[in-house]
Amino acid sequence: MAKKAQRITLHRRIWCKIRYWQNLKDISDAELASYLQVGERTLHEYDKSAENVTLGRVDNLLHVTGMELNDLMAL
Repeated sequence: MAKKAQRITLHRRIWCKIRYWQNLKDISDAELASYLQVGERTLHEYDKSAENVTLGRVDNLLHVTGMELNDLMAL
């Protein structure tokens, strides 16, 4: 029996897009944390498990940066 392919959850996909955007824009963890309105330690927790990234946090980022969700997901 073939091994089942590992599914990438929506939480993980969004978090990876955020981290990729951060890298592209050369934004520090401290600055990203302030955009999301969380502590820097929380960013590292999201790296381990993105399940706790809420739509409210993503909305904070989008609002502060003027970015649209479609822009983030298109990265």
